[in-house]
Amino acid sequence: MASVLVIDDDRLFVSLVRRLLEEHGHEVRCAAHGAEGLRVYRGQPADVVLCDLFMPEKEGLETIRELRAEFANAQIVAMSGGSTCRGGADFLGMARMFGAQAVLSKPFDPDELLEVVKSLLPVER
Repeated sequence: MASVLVIDDDRLFVSLVRRLLEEHGHEVRCAAHGAEGLRVYRGQPADVVLCDLFMPEKEGLETIRELRAEFANAQIVAMSGGSTCRGGADFLGMARMFGAQAVLSKPFDPDELLEVVKSLLPVER
């Protein structure tokens, strides 16, 4: 069982992701924006962080950058819905440059989410 921190301001999306991950045996904690997500992670690091890119208070790129700076081994998945490219900027690509190991474009298939989470967990022996 892995612990997963979901940082996203969309309550319905968070509810669906939480249910899916819990049904597959993961412990899930949630935060509504980047500042809250950083506080939650500092209090109890998660095995995997799912971080939306566009949120109030502290957006995802800044959150990813801060997580990476403070916790070099954090396993981070950046997520973005709708257009991941705005004004010629590839935000999911930027998230990788800021330290996300994986990216997901919303909406994504539940199996894709589960596979990405699994790929970031240590191999069990």
